[in-house]
Amino acid sequence: MVEVVRASVSLISKQWSNAMSLFHEKFSALPNLISTHGVESSSEDEFLSLLFGTRTSPALHHFLASSLGEAGLKRIAKAVDSAGRDIRGIITEHLQPAVEIISFRLAELRGLSRWRSRFQTIGLDGNLIDGVTESIGMLVVQVERFSRVAATVVYLFQNFFAWVLKSVRILLNEPTDQVPAANSELVVIFLKFLLDKDPIKQLLEADERIECDMDTARHVEQLVVFGGFTDTQFLEKSLVNQFNELEDSLKEAFLMPFTAISSQIQCQGLLPLYPVTSSATLSSSCSPTSISFYKDEDSSHEESSYSLTDYVCLKIPDGSLNKVNCIGVIKGSGNCCTTLSMMSLSGFLLHIPDGYECVDLSLYKDNQVVLLLSETSCSDSPGKSWMVMLQIENFSFMPLSGTFPANIYSLQKLVVTILISPMFDLLVYTSFHSSSI
Repeated sequence: MVEVVRASVSLISKQWSNAMSLFHEKFSALPNLISTHGVESSSEDEFLSLLFGTRTSPALHHFLASSLGEAGLKRIAKAVDSAGRDIRGIITEHLQPAVEIISFRLAELRGLSRWRSRFQTIGLDGNLIDGVTESIGMLVVQVERFSRVAATVVYLFQNFFAWVLKSVRILLNEPTDQVPAANSELVVIFLKFLLDKDPIKQLLEADERIECDMDTARHVEQLVVFGGFTDTQFLEKSLVNQFNELEDSLKEAFLMPFTAISSQIQCQGLLPLYPVTSSATLSSSCSPTSISFYKDEDSSHEESSYSLTDYVCLKIPDGSLNKVNCIGVIKGSGNCCTTLSMMSLSGFLLHIPDGYECVDLSLYKDNQVVLLLSETSCSDSPGKSWMVMLQIENFSFMPLSGTFPANIYSLQKLVVTILISPMFDLLVYTSFHSSSI
């Protein structure tokens, strides 16, 4: 989910940067024309004079009628509208859901960290988890603020473009009855705060300091008494800065369990989940993995006698098994370091269809595999995403090789293909046997 947030912010920044580059490229001609005509005024002053009907300078007339023109204005308006729609889609379909999922998971982890007698021994530090929980809470607020700022800025741009289009047609003596009406007050706000400034870019810059009014700052400080954020100046940070702080706090909090557990691990053997060609490939690979234990259905209900079966669900790196876009599920790997226990080892491969990638995966209650699939696209526009829930009992586990580890993948013959119906947005799956891997 952290990667989803990072990719979403990066894509938003790229989309908006492209639109603003086109806007500034066209409107940067006006200051040059003003200077050429020997007038001591700014672009803002020229537009305000036109808005209030006092005068239309030769520089502004030349800019609107010739340099910009109706075609150029419509091109810029289309680019900004498209960027606004894409940003809204990225926020609602990717950024906000990812941040909320992270917040939910960290809230659960925070509750576990307070069970000191059970979880303190594995390095789950309550104070560090509290800090991470506050960081993700502030990021949720930052995303909501960014969403509102982006929507407001795009609307102000649309209103400004409608007014400029009407002005261009008036200067060219063309009809204006089909031009949308513009709000003059919003045009003034645009000229004062957006013509030479970019609030969206500010929120996407890591080192930007956001100005916060005194009333809002005072309310944030008052909320501390009611359980609000202890960092009362977080609204002065940008969205990217807040996300970077979240990453730092996550690394610090999750380093403790690694440190505490690593000293207690006694390795008896290794089970290679997939072949790795080199140590460089191993160090650079990062595959989603989930490990869960389920109570056997035929076990006794007495707590002292039931047994557990472990499941490992992981994304296979592309090319590792001469296949791409595959998920592996292995059962019974908990004690696979002996020849006898290898007899209970089994698994299957799950092939994701072309055009989709697995962003995240997890094993869920009632023996279910949950996949987060994202539509891959060559364009900058975000693709659709699906949450897929599959019952493990519907798959046929194939026994893996009994000679560990030389031929462990040779018997993973079952490949399950997910088919996506575009008409109903439903997901079904079929299975077939492939040749040996």
